[in-house]
Amino acid sequence: MRNLIAIIGYMLLQACSSSSSSEEVELEGDSPANNNPTSSVVYNWSIPISEVFDGGPGKDGIPALVNPEFDNIQNITYLADDDLVIGIKSGDDVRAYPHAILDWHEIINDNLEDVSVALTYCPLTGTGIGWSRMIEGEETTFGVSGLLYNTNLIPYDRATGSNWSQILNESVYGELQGEKPDLIRLFETDWKTWKILYPNSRVVSINTGFSRTYGTSPYGNYNTNDDIFLFPVSVDSRLPSKERVHAILNGEDAKVYRFSDFGSGNIIRDTFKDKEYLIVGNSNFILSFELTGEQRMLDFEYIYDGSEIIIRDKEGCEWNIFGEAISGSRTRQVLGNSNSLMGMWFSIPAFYNTELY
Repeated sequence: MRNLIAIIGYMLLQACSSSSSSEEVELEGDSPANNNPTSSVVYNWSIPISEVFDGGPGKDGIPALVNPEFDNIQNITYLADDDLVIGIKSGDDVRAYPHAILDWHEIINDNLEDVSVALTYCPLTGTGIGWSRMIEGEETTFGVSGLLYNTNLIPYDRATGSNWSQILNESVYGELQGEKPDLIRLFETDWKTWKILYPNSRVVSINTGFSRTYGTSPYGNYNTNDDIFLFPVSVDSRLPSKERVHAILNGEDAKVYRFSDFGSGNIIRDTFKDKEYLIVGNSNFILSFELTGEQRMLDFEYIYDGSEIIIRDKEGCEWNIFGEAISGSRTRQVLGNSNSLMGMWFSIPAFYNTELY
């Protein structure tokens, strides 16, 4: 029955799709991409517009949040221990953004100390990515365009109305086409682990100003059923489609790491496209760091015991989940931020030439 509902929903969405076989789209005069109500501008998409689909709700039909309310961990009752959250840390400001909220809003625009971040999340690909909201020196916010490419979220920035591909980390249509946002370091894990790691952190409240059944997915069992897809996408059969994996991205290529790769050890030292990475994982999370300069000479050991400290180098310095050295002679140094993400397996080879570790 669920498959039948999914098929019917897909047919309806196809029927109302705004996609066109044309490679150009003329923007209406009142489009925010123009900022000039008397002009008409034609832009080319950098992705095939025939593969861009209307998700149904329309532009801003899924409302992005701006500076949402936060609450203390002990007051959060809508999350189960195995629910996933995405964490961001800036100085002493540590915050958690649950999938349970992001499922319904997809983008949260927030400010941590001096960091302006858009946390973009696509429920259909399971990908969470942090973007700086400083674009060409100006702060903006991002909204949900209602469009999808390879069943993945296409945000738009409210400064120019340009559309962006989330997984490609690039503007694909409009005034800013070709621009890439600065990436913000994220950490994704389950709620039980997060509570232990950062018991004093702040968590997005359900007081969002919108009436939603937070904690209940609007997509049912979509993220666990390998046979359900709401939009056309190429599927790579090497792994189960909805398996949650960690991908390191570089140009048009990606390398994927599975939770099962850490069965006999918690640290992988790997080279991908001439860059050196440290990948750390267990049954609750996978994260990676790019090693540059003298960091490449360090040996690391896994010492995670439930605290925020995850590794120790050969000099005795201890590093936390976010790659910050918090003890020893390297205190305040930070490991390189890898261009990486967590997501459903199928979404990675849909965008990148993908190899498995």
